[in-house]
Amino acid sequence: MKWIALLAAGVLGFAVSAGAAETKAGALTIETPWARASAGSAAGAFLTIRNEGADDRLLAVTSPAAGDVQLHVTIKEGDVMKMRPMDGLDLPAQGQAVLQPGGSHIMLMGLKAPLKEGDSLPLTLHFAKAGTVDVVAQVLKAGASGPMAEHDHSHMMMMEQQHTH
Repeated sequence: MKWIALLAAGVLGFAVSAGAAETKAGALTIETPWARASAGSAAGAFLTIRNEGADDRLLAVTSPAAGDVQLHVTIKEGDVMKMRPMDGLDLPAQGQAVLQPGGSHIMLMGLKAPLKEGDSLPLTLHFAKAGTVDVVAQVLKAGASGPMAEHDHSHMMMMEQQHTH
């Protein structure tokens, strides 16, 4: 039984570290997939897709963690911010698409369980040309603005100050 627990811990450890890494699929590179912890049955997920090849299109996203996963965009109508579903996301040749809070993003609805900080969230991206790509998103705290904002950079500021004096 101990080896099962060790194996599970190893797999979970890999899944968490894989969420912070890049995933390559042909000419596409999916960078830093992450999601926000949820209090209820919906959550947002975010990532960057770099395209080093020909035009492609993200058609859909699925996840075993949610009953429905949609691509959304946040738009401003007057003084009100609203989310609208998108039927896909174009990935121009030699370009990138950034899915981020306040812009285009992945909306997970009907979560089977709330997402908790530290969890791993499996996502399958469905592309027109690149096919399906599995990634693991790292779940950050509710309201997080991204993985880089979650790290303490005070040591970097101290180093910069030391070099400028």
